[in-house]
Amino acid sequence: MSSIAVIPGDGIGSEVIESARAVLDAVAAKHEIDLSYTEFDWSCQRYEREGAMMPDDGIETLSRFDAILLGAVGWPGVPDHVSLWGLLIPIRRAFRQYVNLRPIRVFDGVASPLRQADGVDFVVVRENVEGEYSEIGGRLNRGFPDEMAVQESVFTRAGISRIADFAFELARKRRGYVTSATKSNGIVHTLPFWDQIVAERAEQFPDVRFDSEHIDALAAKFVLQPQRFDVVVGSNLFGDILSDLAAAVAGSIGIAPSANLDPTKRYPSMFEPVHGSAPDIAGRGVANPAGAVWSAALMLEHLRHPQAAAEVLAAMESTLASPDTRTADLGGSASTADVTQALVTRVISAR
Repeated sequence: MSSIAVIPGDGIGSEVIESARAVLDAVAAKHEIDLSYTEFDWSCQRYEREGAMMPDDGIETLSRFDAILLGAVGWPGVPDHVSLWGLLIPIRRAFRQYVNLRPIRVFDGVASPLRQADGVDFVVVRENVEGEYSEIGGRLNRGFPDEMAVQESVFTRAGISRIADFAFELARKRRGYVTSATKSNGIVHTLPFWDQIVAERAEQFPDVRFDSEHIDALAAKFVLQPQRFDVVVGSNLFGDILSDLAAAVAGSIGIAPSANLDPTKRYPSMFEPVHGSAPDIAGRGVANPAGAVWSAALMLEHLRHPQAAAEVLAAMESTLASPDTRTADLGGSASTADVTQALVTRVISAR
């Protein structure tokens, strides 16, 4: 049995998680996979009621599970840094989820904003627990004319080595090509160090082609040459920005999944769509569940159920191909419930 902690979160989070669970239930029954769920109401609503996104023993509670399925976090009235640092980032860091994996594909039926985007299929591998998103720094002279803020970046040999190794190992299973995002011509300490360590790790993978691109040029090439890329590895900030840009290139952030991984499996990994809580459409039944469903497929793969994961992804491909089973954000006419039912039907009928 695999135990899953479910955190629907805010806004459309509960709607897309309900869809993901319906698809998981269908594929689990078909393949005789035993999944158990425990749901937690940790959210901005909880923060407004109790002053915290999750209880003091939240991390200890989650440590007993095999995986975490998260819907979305964020709500008007609760600052983003409060919701993020009160739930998502503590989970990532306590469980050493140092890989943020974000696959990018252009699916049939989903129009990319680019003129030519056929054949786009790559993965952004983001370092997820250090880099630019450190907690080191502070504010000085608050309220005075000389007020200032200092934020320190933290890059370690261990952190860079393990994310680079993950990227190269992943490329070996794909098309054998890694691109490293950098800005070592402008950031003179941390990024040259990043370049040095990634190049050292590349020597251990002579069968994988490797190059390095400055982040500004790389962002342009994501738009101009998206078919070129296979595995793109970047620091916490660069990976964050590039993955959202790549999702837009693929046609919609609404279909974008992510996996926060502890590759050692010592701690639970966390799976979540990246579209956010979308309070403007919450409760209307029109949310696109594809990102959550794809995240659930990544979870199945992580839990060593590759055939089930492949069937979920195939069902998603099929529903996206027709406007009758696409939500309005992708030019379709289907509701969240319609898409969910179509996904379940396709999973059950898959051979």
